[in-house]
Amino acid sequence: MAVEHKEKAGLLRRLPAVDRVLAVLEPATTDRGIPRSVLVKSVRETLDALRAQILNGRPELDESALDEVAVARRAARLARRRMQPNLCRTINATGVVVHTNLGRSRLAAAAMEQLQVIAGGYSNLEFDLATGKRGSRYSAVEDLLCEITGAEAGLVVNNCAAAVLITLDTLARDREVIVSRGELVEIGGSFRVPDIMAKSGARLREVGTTNRTHRRDYENAINDRTALLLKVHQSNFAISGFTKAVSLSELVALGHRHQLPVVEDLGSGTFIDFSQYGLFPEPTVQSSVNAGIDIVTFSGDKLLGGPQAGVLVGRKEWIDRIKANPLNRAMRIDKMTLTAFESTLRLYRDEPQAVAEIPTLRMLTEPLAVTTARTDRLAARLNALGQGQLTIKTEPAVARAGGGSLPLLEIPSRCLMVQREGLSAQALERFMRRQHPPVIGRIENDHFVMDLKTVQEDELATIETAFRHLLDKELQ
Repeated sequence: MAVEHKEKAGLLRRLPAVDRVLAVLEPATTDRGIPRSVLVKSVRETLDALRAQILNGRPELDESALDEVAVARRAARLARRRMQPNLCRTINATGVVVHTNLGRSRLAAAAMEQLQVIAGGYSNLEFDLATGKRGSRYSAVEDLLCEITGAEAGLVVNNCAAAVLITLDTLARDREVIVSRGELVEIGGSFRVPDIMAKSGARLREVGTTNRTHRRDYENAINDRTALLLKVHQSNFAISGFTKAVSLSELVALGHRHQLPVVEDLGSGTFIDFSQYGLFPEPTVQSSVNAGIDIVTFSGDKLLGGPQAGVLVGRKEWIDRIKANPLNRAMRIDKMTLTAFESTLRLYRDEPQAVAEIPTLRMLTEPLAVTTARTDRLAARLNALGQGQLTIKTEPAVARAGGGSLPLLEIPSRCLMVQREGLSAQALERFMRRQHPPVIGRIENDHFVMDLKTVQEDELATIETAFRHLLDKELQ
């Protein structure tokens, strides 16, 4: 024990001082534009890590690893990592189209171009060019929303949960909201509809059972404390078998007979009838508006393919009341979100153009033959690169819509299954995840798997480069 303590003490004494490491490090990094504060922090953290390694009895260090040059080299690597943006572009090879952890929907090129124009200068965000007076930021998108959906009015807030919250806070605070028990869903991030209702000040009135709710259940629950009828689309799960749900037309007729507004939260929301592309049907916003729903809420990203936002469309009398709620100020969207959303909405004026240019729609509707051809092209490139060092197979795969939408949809896809001799699938996945940009796939049957449904044509070269690094560099 005494010998071990003496060895640790000797190693600790060999650790150089911060200023001695900086004296080596600073001249070597002058051309990299790394601020001194970052260098100092990196040196201190490197020394702290070495000190902890020694004290924990796992030094695995020789004397050369503790001199100023070696420590400076480690600190420089850490400093360079610190200078990289935390939020970076990734290549989504998971086969999940709307991947929440990877930023959900990709924006269309038109939205990206307009973002650069607006973000890089001043704009008429809240300035009416016709009158020269202050205007409303929502005028940029409200007319488009009404044109596409057929609604009388529209409003955009920062996400769909906010859209539901401000609706209930405006129309149902301290009153009852009737909702089917089978529609009390939990959305991403453990946010639950009952919790959002409670935060709004509305009181939940559950009716029916998990699998069956009848019109009479709603009707028997209506009283003088009822504020509205709420329908929540089960966008992230499905109930099958012995089921019963009240149709939109029935609910609207009941609400209007009792002079109660009917609100529907579609969750993901879509303007496109996916069934015409051979996909699982999803109710459109237009169908809800046409059925007479007073307020429809849905997401601006996810299936719509725009930026993260919460959208409300419906009857003007109700939307105007929601606009006047002070919460609207706290939930409003900024100019970048507004710009991207407007550009996305403009594409929906022509459905074929929207399907072709909005990445989410393009990936969801892409024929299997196109995905297969892209997979074969990448396989050929990697086979040529690997020269026997890589084992590559193409296999059928099932892609998913993701983002809590279309839970029953299984999209036929094609994937690459990759192995490298002498390297575990876990190590290969970790290496690809640490590239610039990272390539995110999955591990399956001891293979690194890339589903090409969500890989774009212009990303094939980037993936090839990542594998070239894998073959050129000995893994630690």
